[in-house]
Amino acid sequence: MKKSGKEPFHINGQNLNHNLLSFWQCSSSNILSNALRGILAEYIVSIDIGCKQPVREEWDAYDLITPDGIKVEVKSSSYIQSWEQKSLSKISFGIQPTKILQTSNTYSEEAKRQSDVYVFCVLNHKDKQTVDPLNMAQWDFYVLATRVLDEKVGKQKSITLSSMQKLEPTKCFFGGIGDSINSML
Repeated sequence: MKKSGKEPFHINGQNLNHNLLSFWQCSSSNILSNALRGILAEYIVSIDIGCKQPVREEWDAYDLITPDGIKVEVKSSSYIQSWEQKSLSKISFGIQPTKILQTSNTYSEEAKRQSDVYVFCVLNHKDKQTVDPLNMAQWDFYVLATRVLDEKVGKQKSITLSSMQKLEPTKCFFGGIGDSINSML
C-alpha cells in the first residue's frame, strides 16, 4: 500500500517527531547514485507509459507492465556518477537472463529474459555541475524487443551502449516511450 510520507515514527503510539518523509529525504535524495537512479528510471518510464502500479516490487520478474499487458524491463546508465570521477563513465547495462522466484522459495529451472521489451534509459548529460535527473530533457530512451536481445546476444550478461545501438532499438524521448513500446510488438 502506498504511503503518504506523513506516517510518524513512534514508540507504541507516542510520536517521535519524525515521519516517513524525513526518512525518504535522508535515504533517497541522492538520485544520481546508481541504485536509486535505476529506481528513478523505472518511475520515469512508468509515468510515460501510464502504469498504475501502486508500489514497486523489488524482486519481480520484470519492472513494469503497460496498461496493454506488455512486460517491461527498465535499465539505466549515466555518464555522471554521484562519486568523484576522473572521466565520464562508459555506458553499459545488465541484460543477464534470470530465473523467477517461485512461491515455494525456489527458482525456475530455466534462466531467461522475463520481459517482452527493454527500455534502456541513458542520463545523457555530461556536466556534473548541471546534471539533473529530474530534467527529462537530459535523458535518452532506447526501446528494444527482448526477442532481439535473445536472438542477437544470447545469454550475454551485459551490453554497452554502442553494441545495443547496433541492434537498432527505437530511440525516443520522454513522452514517446509508450508509443515506441506499442509499435515494437
